[in-house]
Amino acid sequence: MKPPTFYRLAHTMKSDMPDPEQARFMNRDISWLEFNRRVLAQAFDDSTPLLERVKFIAIFASNLDEFFMKRIGLLKSRHRQHIPHSPNRPDELPPMQTLHACYELIREMETELSTNITDRLMPDLAAQGIEIIDYEQLGKKSRKAVDEWFNTAVFPILTPLAVDPGHRFPFISNLSTNLGLLVEPKEPGTMSDEPRFARIKVPAVLPYFIRVDHLRTGDEEPNEPTLDAPARFVPLDQIIINNLDDLFPGMRVTEVLPFRLTRSAAVELDDEDVEDLLEHVEEELRMRRFANSVRIQTPPNPSPRILNFLLNELRLSQEDHFARPGPIACVDLFEIANIDRPDLQTPPWKPVRPPALADPEADIFAKIRERDILVHHPYESFSDSVERFISSAASDPDVLAIKLTLYRTSQDSPFVDSLVRAAEDGKQVACLVELRARFDEEKNVTFARQLEAAGVHVAYGVLGLKTHSKCSLVVRREKIDGNWGLRSYAHLGTGNYHPKTAQLYTDLGLLTADEAITGDVVRLFNMITGLSSGQHYDRLVVAPDHMRNRFIELINTEIANAKKGRPAHIFAKMNSMEDRMITEKLYEASQAGVQIDLIVRGFCCLRPGIPGVSENIRVRSIIGRFLEHSRVYAFADGQEDPSAFRYYISSADWMYRNLSNRVEAACPIEDPDAKRRIWELLDTVLRDQRKSWIMQPNGRYLRLTPPSDAPEDSPERMGTFATLMRRASGNRPSI
Repeated sequence: MKPPTFYRLAHTMKSDMPDPEQARFMNRDISWLEFNRRVLAQAFDDSTPLLERVKFIAIFASNLDEFFMKRIGLLKSRHRQHIPHSPNRPDELPPMQTLHACYELIREMETELSTNITDRLMPDLAAQGIEIIDYEQLGKKSRKAVDEWFNTAVFPILTPLAVDPGHRFPFISNLSTNLGLLVEPKEPGTMSDEPRFARIKVPAVLPYFIRVDHLRTGDEEPNEPTLDAPARFVPLDQIIINNLDDLFPGMRVTEVLPFRLTRSAAVELDDEDVEDLLEHVEEELRMRRFANSVRIQTPPNPSPRILNFLLNELRLSQEDHFARPGPIACVDLFEIANIDRPDLQTPPWKPVRPPALADPEADIFAKIRERDILVHHPYESFSDSVERFISSAASDPDVLAIKLTLYRTSQDSPFVDSLVRAAEDGKQVACLVELRARFDEEKNVTFARQLEAAGVHVAYGVLGLKTHSKCSLVVRREKIDGNWGLRSYAHLGTGNYHPKTAQLYTDLGLLTADEAITGDVVRLFNMITGLSSGQHYDRLVVAPDHMRNRFIELINTEIANAKKGRPAHIFAKMNSMEDRMITEKLYEASQAGVQIDLIVRGFCCLRPGIPGVSENIRVRSIIGRFLEHSRVYAFADGQEDPSAFRYYISSADWMYRNLSNRVEAACPIEDPDAKRRIWELLDTVLRDQRKSWIMQPNGRYLRLTPPSDAPEDSPERMGTFATLMRRASGNRPSI
């Protein structure tokens, strides 16, 4: 079935945005929303397993929550402060102009979302025995079970908060679902007859979708569901609404409005002159909790009295109100996506052990000394490579020091455990914990305190810069040419030291003992943990000092080769593309005849295919099972043979923030086998016809349609080179 027209071609905006055909750059926020549109399209792709489609709706909603917190919050903040544009983008539209265009596009997408949930997804779920129903649809027996469950499991948790002269309007937390109510006395004259507002927070400690067929009915045991019995779910807020009498005895509830609030996360204090960055970040987190409201969500046809009261108290306008049918927070659909129905889900991917590390008992450091080891997650096991590298270092008596950058990791991080164990064993352990990793600040503050308590030397990075590079260093005492000395080993990657996202994101990493690279990693850690500046690097390309200039040099080389009639080609795979200087240089390269293929998963502010400007630039986006997170940069360097290209893997996108405001690292790939594998990755992605979207000059995206005779188990189906991994490992994981 073809995707709906809505997803194949972006809408024509009716707002006051300038004609995209005339703009030299795409608007960042509009381009990001177009990316989220591509995510949403996966939810209505019949070739995707049903519960995976549900998951894509939840991902779309989660992405949109973050967009409101970060980008909408920032636009509103700039408007209040009369800041017309970003400092590095003087041609950017004024904040309110961008805001209106974003709102128009968001409402359009949410309308399409609601229609497809109602007309396609819910019937498809029901056909598979998964029903999301209203409380009123419950039979007498089921309603009794739900009400009894409410009295024992929900009622004691709820806290009704009234608003009157003795009770101020309550604090509404970010992304919380609530019930706004108007109540009045049942008996006239007992108190003021004027309806009063009250608020009940829907408890986040409980699931939002309550499975009715698993609840007890009276004194009976729960009914054991049979294979053909439907799994029936009722939203928690509906259960509360239908049991309000117990919460307001002697009162009558006249109107009810479920609502969900979003607050800005664009609260950042100036950290240039702070004395204690840890306390500074903790203060910023406290401020963010009480940040300005940016959005209120309700069902359709809300109570005007309650809505207007909320808008006034929360200082929101009618434009900030978003109403649609269905779950008030579609992010809660993760609960449905994760129910135990393997027949409706994609079979789990089982990573293979990297061939160079196939023997789990082998000395990993000896294997790295033999040659560089390139690892590709999640196809190759993260635990058998990167986790093993740090864990082995922590327990090896010959390892003297371990250093690692920590941007994001899991709550039960094995890396934190390994660093603590190494420090307690007397090793020199240093960890750069980036306290300002957005939405992970609180968790990272906890990790920092835990590591410090264990004796780890914890640094928080360079003031004014986020440390986003993903690297670790192990210093080991070894016999070198017959004499005892020190040898360094390093891991440099494109993704975080996060074992859970390593199973969901595609990322690359290099394990190496190359002295030039490990020496650069030593200098990089000296820079981010010490006070050095203007550091020189032999092989690494490091931001903010050198990275933009180095990439411009590499593009200039391609321009020079094109003018000489030599092969000239640039391949770049990244999350987002926005940096103006790099974009202008790519336009120049295109005009010189350089062929440029960009694989940009998210937003892209460069406009491809403009005659006389960018006709030699092609941009594609891959949206599939795994999040395409790896950053790869390849330059032909005058060669036809891909094995002779220059390759870099990096933690950095081509964005202003990565190149100017972050500590990033790009690592050259020199090993011939590693080069071959990276080329296979790029070539496979560029040949994909199942998960690819091609960007048009006006910023719209066209989804490719695979030929009817395309093999189902082809690299094109994967959108990655998973099949190449099967070929290399000799086994065939079920997918």
